[in-house]
Amino acid sequence: MSDFTQKLHNLMQQASISSFKALSRQAGVSEYQVLRLRQGKLEQMRLDILLKLSKALQIPLSELLSAFLESDIEHSPVPNPQEIADLKKEYERSQLQLEQQREILQQQFQQSSLQLLEPLLLQWPTAAQKARENPELAAVKIVPLVEKPLEKLLQVWGIEAIAPVGSQIPYDPQLHQLKAGTAQPGETVKVTHIGYVQGERLLYRATVSLVERS
Repeated sequence: MSDFTQKLHNLMQQASISSFKALSRQAGVSEYQVLRLRQGKLEQMRLDILLKLSKALQIPLSELLSAFLESDIEHSPVPNPQEIADLKKEYERSQLQLEQQREILQQQFQQSSLQLLEPLLLQWPTAAQKARENPELAAVKIVPLVEKPLEKLLQVWGIEAIAPVGSQIPYDPQLHQLKAGTAQPGETVKVTHIGYVQGERLLYRATVSLVERS
């Protein structure tokens, strides 16, 4: 075990962190960054990574720096308090910039979504009012106002329905949620409420019911 690995192991014990993987998860950094610390490559690591690691290890940044800025031949100088304060200010500035970028991206996302939903936002209130004024108005005439913008939005986001409502499909416990009773995988069930996937990620299970055997 290298000196740096032993030092990190000792700090982890003090913070009750059981493994390098647990440190990676708790600090919110990659296992590769933890490996770089174990290899003594602290000078090559970003400040935000070091701050996250020091927080997870429950030690000041200065203590982390003093522990891992040593070489086998000579001791590297440890930054003075003013340098550390400047580094923290730089980190805070970078965090502020990231937050501003997130807000800009969120605004852009909302704007693009609003453009897709524009027909629904503009036409739905009028259609709903006409339906209230005329209860005999066929609902099928209103459905496209909701259905088409929603389908376009889901298509842009890469979201697909698991199966149409009313369809009969083989039961898959990974994708389907039974309303009642039990079913074996592959048994025919009927979709009562739609579910969605985005690529390989499951968003919502489809609600299904058992099909009565004749």
